Amino acid sequence: MPAHRELVERARQATKNAYVPYSEYRVGAALETADGSVYLGCNIENANYSNSRHAEEVAILEAIKEGHRDFERIAVTSGARDGVTPCGMCRQTLAEFASEDLTVVCDEGGDETTVYALGALLPDAITLETLSAAEAGRRDDEG
Repeated sequence: MPAHRELVERARQATKNAYVPYSEYRVGAALETADGSVYLGCNIENANYSNSRHAEEVAILEAIKEGHRDFERIAVTSGARDGVTPCGMCRQTLAEFASEDLTVVCDEGGDETTVYALGALLPDAITLETLSAAEAGRRDDEG
């Protein structure tokens, strides 16, 4: 498994492929699976904004496409090296496919990083279990 620094460097490399004609804010992500495979993602903007893809989404979709479902860490960086963290939408996407213990490494620039557990960034995430429990509660109320 690559050290945090190596994973961050892979995320930095991914920023080079970002398509950001609107924001000019490059983001890269490197997602490490349990078997040590690493999948990269970069942000890809679209003029209608809602069709844009975030780097974390692209990385996780690439990994899932290849059959991976067990994730260890994700490193996130921006061209500004400003300690960017995954946005709320990306946090929820990560929560769909990873445990709350997923390590999220955020690039502060140089060799500096800030490390979070996904659960600290998104406590009480919406999951299949929470939706199932809510549905069961509605059925109980109707019965």
